Amino acid sequence: MKMSSNTILITGGSSGIGQGLAEAFHKLGNQVMISGRRESVLRTICNANPGMRYMVMDVADPVSIRSATRLILREFPRLNCVFNNAGVQYPHNFAAGVGLDESAVIAEINTNLLATIILTSQTIAHLRQQENAILLNVSSGLAFVPLARFPVYCATKAAMHSFTVSLRHQLRESGIKVIELIPPYVATNLGGPGKQVSPHAPQPMPLDAFLTQAMIELATDADEIAIGDAKGLAAATNSALAEKIFSSMNR
Repeated sequence: MKMSSNTILITGGSSGIGQGLAEAFHKLGNQVMISGRRESVLRTICNANPGMRYMVMDVADPVSIRSATRLILREFPRLNCVFNNAGVQYPHNFAAGVGLDESAVIAEINTNLLATIILTSQTIAHLRQQENAILLNVSSGLAFVPLARFPVYCATKAAMHSFTVSLRHQLRESGIKVIELIPPYVATNLGGPGKQVSPHAPQPMPLDAFLTQAMIELATDADEIAIGDAKGLAAATNSALAEKIFSSMNR
């Protein structure tokens, strides 16, 4: 993708990968707008990066997505890149025999998948009119080999991968490039600070190292960009290696 002179919207831009991508693209001379629920955090990030803008948007709420999108397109008519990055992650133990936290499940599905579908549908017509248009969806290495402690999160990311493949096919003649960015386990607060996972799972990739590699790969023409350990997880899909990795990760 073209790495400068874009107008970029990044959901989930108030922390982690979203914030990191926003600051990296801002430094390259792009007009970047971040969205999230916490206005005070968004404001602080933008104050630290003069020229960056923000829009409060609750991606778990379709009404909020549609309302915010209308405002964004009105204020930034040159918007040509939409990064669907927002995500939440919660553990669920179905073997425990206790009640399911349905609110957490709904939040994961709405934030990780439904928000991408709705925001995509709200911006496609606009992006068709822009040069160098990009739809970028952030999935996960866990879309390909799940970590069983997070069954709903992994399922939503698998659905995100499938949706992105279909979307790329449908938009192949639209002038919109559809990119899937596939992170490994990155050292962010996704899932909560200090979260504990299987000792057999890969160690987290430092956020700075992830961002460095992601920005290098995004500058290419690749449609699917797997970073770090996610390369092995994506390559293992539908192979005997997938079962071996799954067994090791979830021992």
